[in-house]
Amino acid sequence: MTAPRQVIPGATYLVTRRCTQRQFLLKPCKIVNEVFLYVLALAAERYGVRIHAFCILSNHSHVVLSDPHAQLPAFQQYLNGLVAKALNAFHGRWENFWAPDTYSAVKLGSTADVVDKITYVLANPVAAGLVRHGRLWPGLWSAPEQIGTVIEVRRPEHFFEPDGGLPETASLKLSRPRGFESTMTFRRDLSASLAEREQQEARACGGRFLGIAKVLAQQSSNRPRSIEPRRGLNPRVGAGDKWKRIELLQDLVDFLRAYRDAWLARRHGRLETIFPYGTYQLRVLHGAPCVGFG
Repeated sequence: MTAPRQVIPGATYLVTRRCTQRQFLLKPCKIVNEVFLYVLALAAERYGVRIHAFCILSNHSHVVLSDPHAQLPAFQQYLNGLVAKALNAFHGRWENFWAPDTYSAVKLGSTADVVDKITYVLANPVAAGLVRHGRLWPGLWSAPEQIGTVIEVRRPEHFFEPDGGLPETASLKLSRPRGFESTMTFRRDLSASLAEREQQEARACGGRFLGIAKVLAQQSSNRPRSIEPRRGLNPRVGAGDKWKRIELLQDLVDFLRAYRDAWLARRHGRLETIFPYGTYQLRVLHGAPCVGFG
């Protein structure tokens, strides 16, 4: 049985999704940028998800978000499905757009972990040896000073018909995560953390970067020359503090054990069995009773 995903109201995640075979299907260009930003705004509004930061590289996306209503799977299904349809049409292809494994969602344990992961996301173009500063990235990249602002996005002309039922404009608010004194304080702390991380990543790259022109000249069917790591860890929680990480992992283990016990009971006909807090698919699709819901 595939391990279920625990979906809890109010949790904050670093969400990552990779393109099939690491191809550059998200390589920056006007249409790719417009489509992803528009669909992200639609998905966030539809499912009440709060977006904190994002960086869309050529073959994968990073989004840091909070999920007040425990709708992360539905949000991801809508976002990934509509982006795939629109950009497959743009590239003239029919195959899977995303890698066959599902998206990664790392639950963040503290405000310090949120700052750390947003810093990681925004420094990604530097860490990948693409540009010297994240704000130089020609693809989608949310600047720290955009936190607390609303980005108005027009419906792309590509793929989306004017009479197709989707709105002409969508609004994407970049929200301050919970637990911070003010938007200005969060912006300041994030900017300082990002500047330090970019310097570290630039030194690690030896000051050599591919550059914007070469990024834009890549073919969408290309992929990195590096060998993709295999059989690595697939973390579900992220915490810099050792004891917080142990706490989050223990909570996850308790959930998985309780879920398996309930699942086995349901298989044996005990349909009244109550599933643990955070159960999503069986609760939403099959009406299974769940702690804290209904």
